Amino acid sequence: MTAVITGMGLFSPVGRGAAATFDALTSGKSGLTRPPEGHPARESLEVAGLLPEIDPRTVVAGPESKVLDRIVVLALLTAVDALADAGIEVGRDVDPQRIGVIVGGVGGMSTLESQVIARTARGRAAVSPYLLTGILPNMPAARIAIAHGIRGYSSSVGTACASGAQSVADAVRLIRAGEADVVLCGASEAPLFPTFADTFGNARALARGWDDPTEASRPFDRRRNGFVLAEGAALLVLERAEHAAARGVTGYAEVIGYGATTDAYHPTAPRPDGAGAAECMRRALAAGGVTAGDVGYVNAHGTGTKLGDVAETTALAEVFGDGGVPVSSTKALTGHLLGASGVVEAAACALALGAGLLPPTYHLDDPDPDCPADHVRGRARPSGTDFALTNSFGFGGQNVSLLLRRIAGAGARAAGPHS
Repeated sequence: MTAVITGMGLFSPVGRGAAATFDALTSGKSGLTRPPEGHPARESLEVAGLLPEIDPRTVVAGPESKVLDRIVVLALLTAVDALADAGIEVGRDVDPQRIGVIVGGVGGMSTLESQVIARTARGRAAVSPYLLTGILPNMPAARIAIAHGIRGYSSSVGTACASGAQSVADAVRLIRAGEADVVLCGASEAPLFPTFADTFGNARALARGWDDPTEASRPFDRRRNGFVLAEGAALLVLERAEHAAARGVTGYAEVIGYGATTDAYHPTAPRPDGAGAAECMRRALAAGGVTAGDVGYVNAHGTGTKLGDVAETTALAEVFGDGGVPVSSTKALTGHLLGASGVVEAAACALALGAGLLPPTYHLDDPDPDCPADHVRGRARPSGTDFALTNSFGFGGQNVSLLLRRIAGAGARAAGPHS
């Protein structure tokens, strides 16, 4: 069975929705800035990928709106967008028992931090009875299911920065196994609070020292010095192709293969030889029944860290040969949305296939000689490829690659107002 992307809910620092996102990624609109006065992470972050403030009452009415972690608010917003984009109303267009929801992410850690501070300052009575439902990583999926009457498979995925891509892979597995006709899958992350930012800062993993914050994220560039922490959510509607066709829906692209491996090397560092990442890509290609030569674009994990970019480039060369495939990292504009990055990047691949246009790596002014590749940089590159691959790698050595195939006629939809 083939899984088709029929809806997108994207909310990242570069914009909301498929059309705004792809326009930003191909025109160079950066979502990176300095946290403003009053932002809780202003003292911890020199630069970040921010979303606007959101009133929780826009997604949940009544007293419950006061106890929602930001990850849940973002997940609920993007779920509405994704289902509307797919033209799906649960119970009308899909059996509630035949639709699932999988949402990855680290959980509501900002709620935990605020509650620890409250208890320290005011004692045990200050701890909210809603603490648990604020921090549990399954709450975004559970809240979405409650809001939309989704009664099929529901889960959360916690594979660090590979979580969103893993959610998509799990959704493909559900559809291929015949356990679901539709799956809403992706990730939601809201990491812009002091303790979380400080742990990355103290590890010297974050970009620093840049006068212009829009230039701080520089994947594969010789001057890169870390990633830019960002918040956001991204959910895709994956649908069994026959189910979509019965509704008269074409979709953006097909997810025809995935690979998932583990480095078994180090809690935070990638394998220098890229062996786990290379095997992951090979598995995705094999699952999709294509060769490396068929693939015309790779959206790299490309965070802008010294070790990670080199390891991924090494893996790409192992699979595609030196300079063998056009590569870019859209994190130069979005920053690193942790688990949600992989879903934004899968969407970028689908939109690139439909539009015949590859988004570049911006700010790649001086490519690192240790990262040799056919870098798409400076401006978007026209392409007629039918296949694109996206990589997501997480702490603990988690590797996930997704392989997408172009759907004839999808380009018009990708550029349309409904996107």
